[in-house]
Amino acid sequence: MTDARSRAAELLGRMTMREKVAQLTSLTPTMLFDAKGIRPDVAAAKLANGIGYIEPHMGGFPTDAAELARLNNAVQRHLVQNTRLGIPAIMHIEALNGVNAPTFTSFPTAIGLAATWDTAGVGEMAALMRRQMRSVGLHHALSPLLDVARDARWGRVHETYGEDPYLVSALGVSFVRSLQGESLVDGVIATGKHFLGYAMSEAGLNMATVPMGARELREVYARPFAAAVQLAGLGSIMNSLADWDGVPAAADPRLFREMLRDQLGFDGTVVSDWLSIENLVTHHRAARDAREAGVLGLRAGIDVELPEPFGYGDSLIEAVRVGEIPETTVDESVLRVLTHKFQLGLFENPYVETDPVAIVSLAHEGRDLSLRLARESVTLLKNAGGVLPLGGAPRIAVIGPHADRIGAAFAPYTFPSFIALTRALLNGATSSMVGVDDIDTFGPDEAYVRQEIGDLLAMDEDEYAHTQYGAVSLADALRAALPDAEILVAAGCGITDGAEEMRAAVEAARDADIVVLALGGLARWFFSERTEGEGADTADVGLPDVQRRLVHEIAALDKATVGVIFSGRPVALGDVEPELDAILLGYYGSQFGTRAVADILTGAAEPQGRLPYTVPRSSGQVPIHAGQRFGSGYRRREGDPHGGYVDESAAPLYPFGHGLTYTRFVHSDLKLSSTTVEPDGTVDITVTVENAGDRPGVELVQLYVEDDAPGISRPALQLAGFHRLELQPGERATVKFALELPVLAYLSLDDRWVVGPGPMWISVGSSSSDLPLRSRLEVVGDTADVTERRVYLTHATRTAPHDGGTAGKAVAPTALT
Repeated sequence: MTDARSRAAELLGRMTMREKVAQLTSLTPTMLFDAKGIRPDVAAAKLANGIGYIEPHMGGFPTDAAELARLNNAVQRHLVQNTRLGIPAIMHIEALNGVNAPTFTSFPTAIGLAATWDTAGVGEMAALMRRQMRSVGLHHALSPLLDVARDARWGRVHETYGEDPYLVSALGVSFVRSLQGESLVDGVIATGKHFLGYAMSEAGLNMATVPMGARELREVYARPFAAAVQLAGLGSIMNSLADWDGVPAAADPRLFREMLRDQLGFDGTVVSDWLSIENLVTHHRAARDAREAGVLGLRAGIDVELPEPFGYGDSLIEAVRVGEIPETTVDESVLRVLTHKFQLGLFENPYVETDPVAIVSLAHEGRDLSLRLARESVTLLKNAGGVLPLGGAPRIAVIGPHADRIGAAFAPYTFPSFIALTRALLNGATSSMVGVDDIDTFGPDEAYVRQEIGDLLAMDEDEYAHTQYGAVSLADALRAALPDAEILVAAGCGITDGAEEMRAAVEAARDADIVVLALGGLARWFFSERTEGEGADTADVGLPDVQRRLVHEIAALDKATVGVIFSGRPVALGDVEPELDAILLGYYGSQFGTRAVADILTGAAEPQGRLPYTVPRSSGQVPIHAGQRFGSGYRRREGDPHGGYVDESAAPLYPFGHGLTYTRFVHSDLKLSSTTVEPDGTVDITVTVENAGDRPGVELVQLYVEDDAPGISRPALQLAGFHRLELQPGERATVKFALELPVLAYLSLDDRWVVGPGPMWISVGSSSSDLPLRSRLEVVGDTADVTERRVYLTHATRTAPHDGGTAGKAVAPTALT
């Protein structure tokens, strides 16, 4: 770091103001190319003084990973050979659940990854993406989302790790640590986004104001960012598109200079979300023009403007010239960008090898991992009468809008969805993606785009997903899993309309022994029948009306019915749950999502998923989450006359952490190493878990704490640790949590992070509402100020398992979970 920073400082001293400002901007490279290569006129206009960052190839993609490497090399070669200082660019890309470029393996969307509660698995994925990205000359991932998402109306829940700050922290730390690696020389800079509170916007509407106080913002929503910065050395942060306390995030020095840098110790770069600086003028009306917007952004602590200069171009140069912002402020940001470039080794190795066989082979790695994570994510919510796994039913009707679709399994931040976006834009559609109004946004040479990917654009969504990724529909996955069964297929309706197809579906179901209803939403970039996505927020979080009607029509047949819900947001199921014998959540599992669901339905794999969010009964309960404060929401004292609605219960339909298996686990023998502990001390908590069923399974052992604080209302229940435990039938094992009390720190009334004396209740179980074991812990001594000793995660280990006669294999301790 020191050497990189000193080299950066020396280079900074040789730069002109135009060259400095260029390092704080970015460019969408699609406009740079035509069939002959780089377009000299565009390069001369856009890259004369160099550039800080290069965006993904939006609006016209290379045909495969090897071509992406060649194009990235061409851009770097131009910068090295045709600019005065020869400074390479940082190439970045979206990498939420796989490298968002052609050829690369696609993984379940983030909320599906969260349902695995598998920090090691997410780390494996990120480590693979690091190698894949560097192989094609990519250095900076605009991922992960560290937003805590507690409002099901918000359309981007599927991009997050869910509602709980502890779970988001654990998964985020694993992702960042594995993506960045031991050194950035062969690592990739991760970007935590969106700082701060973005997912809890007013009424669940994207980019709306964030209506919360400073305590909640810091204790809940800043926690995953703090953990990623202090435990994993997070290298980059992206701002929220919303405003908090009346100040747009992109203009708020309280967030970026005071909280992020001064309090959390962040020393990386802050990059703007797309159009954030321009939005200060157009969306927030907080700036009069580009110059004022640029000054506000840089003064707030936004180092780099994406995707192209609006306030950080000529207008920023003019602002410095007239004294509206000092050049030293510009220099601070440029120094951070250059330091990253030296840390990445770009000056020594700006290019990558372009062996197509090696690049494509690496891009295809991870398919087994993708299938494994998809299986781990599938969450069994209900299984009345043991209807699952499917038995010997000779005739199965697969009904619903997701019965025979393939491409719907790929959420927006996957490459198939970006191809669909490009196809739609070329056909004149509009998009709600910030900064992507139409195809002209990227200035592509359309003839070149069609030459490169014309054959891909000619395919429809399902054909593309099948031919390029080997994805199949749920119906076909069940045919492969149950070759002796007759699979009857009918849509019954579309995602939001198509009721005219319902009669045929009912008749198909009438002839079946069991019905699998494939229901849910559709996450998309552009305006169609989507139910979620960026700018696709909904007031009603239940199933679309036409799908509810389909459930009722099928239920009237009085046949065993399994509901499979494909969705990235919590779906209110209170009106259809009684009519479904079993319910599975499949999320958006990408290329192996439907195979994973079929494996769980048939018993070829065991259900392992646990809810990363709370499932409401109806839209009126939203927002609802397990971390509600005592005395609020459904967290009330017994007998509280104000504890519910007049028309339904205030309790969730399915609680955070819930998920059934095909076996039965028994928790027993909860022990604390001490019943008293000082506020900054550690207590070991052990619990024995037995697989009391006749099938193997994975139990997610969850640790929760209840803690009161003088003068402050705290969450009624806090997740403080978890551990995935695989057990064979009859096998038992002990799990130990080393609970450091600073993990429970809260902000005192005088703004310190503290843990105070008094009783705590320690609970262990299978979900936030299934906690059979509970023990009191007395915290003794004076209140401890742990501001300089923040703790974010609890270490959990499994001891050597034992059973009635056959010892199981010892399992290595997990990472911090």
